[in-house]
Amino acid sequence: MEFLTVTISILIDGLIYSSWIFIVAVGLSLIFGVLGILNIAHGGLYAFGAYVAAWGIGKYFDPVFKGKIGLWGYSFTYDFKFDTLLPPVGSFALMLLAAIIVGVILGLLLERGLLRFMYGRDEVIIVLVTFAAFLMMEDAIMFVFGVDPYFAFQPYALMGNVDILDIPYSNYELFIIPLALTVCSLLWWGLTRTIWGKLLQAVIHDREIAQAFGINVSRVFTVTFVLGAILGALGGAFTAPMISVAPGMGLEVIVLAFAVVAIGGMGSIPGAAVGALIVGLIRAAAVHLMPELELFIIYAVMALVLAFRPQGLFGQAEARKI
Repeated sequence: MEFLTVTISILIDGLIYSSWIFIVAVGLSLIFGVLGILNIAHGGLYAFGAYVAAWGIGKYFDPVFKGKIGLWGYSFTYDFKFDTLLPPVGSFALMLLAAIIVGVILGLLLERGLLRFMYGRDEVIIVLVTFAAFLMMEDAIMFVFGVDPYFAFQPYALMGNVDILDIPYSNYELFIIPLALTVCSLLWWGLTRTIWGKLLQAVIHDREIAQAFGINVSRVFTVTFVLGAILGALGGAFTAPMISVAPGMGLEVIVLAFAVVAIGGMGSIPGAAVGALIVGLIRAAAVHLMPELELFIIYAVMALVLAFRPQGLFGQAEARKI
């Protein structure tokens, strides 16, 4: 019975962790697949999404107007909250809205204001530029939101718990699994069943030929980067209720996201899904069986994959140019 309990716990915890890291990493993989950019600033987008969502949830549930007035000898107190007019589940729509706002605004600022001048440059220069953008975003977060942590526990507590083999699990954490499946399904449909997806595939295959056939490659770059930014911010927004939102939270996430896309293959959506599943399951197994190896095992698997398949499990090997 104990073996079954541990196995089920590893599977459930692994699926939850895989779903969370997939939402963040798939945006990073999408941006690299189209633009060919290792976007370290993706961690800043994740952090901004978490902060804006946590701030919005705080305003949603905390009193906006609160006080006491006297009228004809009687006193009245007023305590106005947004959730008195809208249901508490509206906080989930608020998190989605926060991710879209952050992704659109910061995605456009980064791509149109900075990265479009870097296309065609050496990869090392682009990595340094995106790393600098990440550091500036970290400082911007502390300037706007301060250094104190934000807590947005209400959506987490709202969904309650469920017992699986007498082990309590948060319904909110389990909700991350269908959320990741929805994101994966929408991306697959968008890339394989829409005209825009066909244009993306043409640009990914050969951007010069695509441009020669009249495709506006610059617009494709912008839309793709904004979509990837929204996905990064979405991961942060829906992570906010599970953690203490504090400065520096984007650094660890971007390293894990790079491990996922390196295992699965840079620029591959199925690779991001498989890489996230591998990382989530081996991490869960390490936490339950050998907690001291939690981080080591992730990067050990990444190194093993890259040693035998440098382009990742689903990555396409590039032809050598002579």
